[in-house]
Amino acid sequence: MAITDIARYTHLSAADIKSLGSELDTIRSDIENSRGAADATYIRRTILFQRTLDVVARLLVVGTRSKIGWTLGTAALGFAKSVENMEIGHNVSHGQWDWMNDPEIHSSTWEWDMVAVSSQWRSAHNYRHHVFSNVLGEDDDLGFGVMRVTRDQPWEKKHLLQPLQNLFLALTFEWGIALHDVDLERTNAGRGQQVKALLGKIARQGFKDYALWPALSIKRWRRTMGANAVANLLRNLWAYVVIFCGHFPAGTQKFTTDVLQTETRAEWYLRQMLGAANFKAGRLLGFASGNLCYQIEHHLFPDLPSNRLAEIAARVRPLCEKYGLPYNSESLAHQYGSTLRIIHRLALPDNFFGTGRDADVAAISPRGRKRRQQRVASRRGSALRAA
Repeated sequence: MAITDIARYTHLSAADIKSLGSELDTIRSDIENSRGAADATYIRRTILFQRTLDVVARLLVVGTRSKIGWTLGTAALGFAKSVENMEIGHNVSHGQWDWMNDPEIHSSTWEWDMVAVSSQWRSAHNYRHHVFSNVLGEDDDLGFGVMRVTRDQPWEKKHLLQPLQNLFLALTFEWGIALHDVDLERTNAGRGQQVKALLGKIARQGFKDYALWPALSIKRWRRTMGANAVANLLRNLWAYVVIFCGHFPAGTQKFTTDVLQTETRAEWYLRQMLGAANFKAGRLLGFASGNLCYQIEHHLFPDLPSNRLAEIAARVRPLCEKYGLPYNSESLAHQYGSTLRIIHRLALPDNFFGTGRDADVAAISPRGRKRRQQRVASRRGSALRAA
């Protein structure tokens, strides 16, 4: 059985799950059929805004002598890099804009502004992560291969260093992603080609950030080099927070491989809904996060345009209420706090906290599942009566 035993955990019958899948398919179809000029304008304006902000930030760094000017320029550059990384690079690489048939804004041609190779990321992320989301042994993004994020992963002494590993990963997130995307299961020749491509990308990024831009700044090359380093660090920290808050907070469920044996498309939808988490955000925070504040909706429809996720969320949340499903959405601070709590707790042996099984970090116990079923069934009944 799956760790969370999908059907029993959500107290839904096979017919309920099929109906849920049908309603989600309708949402997908509606969005696909309504994509058009407004969406194309959005992504083109976003790219123009990001590139303009990048230039303005760099001019501010080299064109002022004050620390305030450098700080403002560096902060603006960090924001520009975050937008490029998340709202543009991540989403374009998911194929969200392939329907436009624009060769410059296409998943097969876009190369983003960080050391990871886009083609390697697409293979590791779009397939291994989004198809096998939160399945132990299949989803390589589950703890990124270096951290324990569920008690169903055996504890080892190396996990004692997990809090430090978490901090190091936050600071070097683009490097962690780049190395993580190299497919170690390939043949020696295939793996060698990937490593060669990665080294080439690292060389190009290093030259651009720490040689070309400083050289163009002439006598103020130190200001530019420092600004690039800090902006990359800010981008890394922000991307790390957004990604971790969407995947590891309390309530995100994990699954064993047997869930894949007979999984239907509707059950795949259900696994995405139970395995992801949102955080509450306004328009600016949502834009800065690449609209990954709607991680649940992104996991349901990873190739639909990011600017439509808020619209999709307004339809998904009522579905969760209708079918008595949890909709994991809290403030950014709450989601990150619960993520840190889980990371630090799971750095220690299971028996350190006694024999009880914590629903935040492991499978729900039969008693805990029963209590949850009763609570959700009560909410579902109230929602149906109100309807």
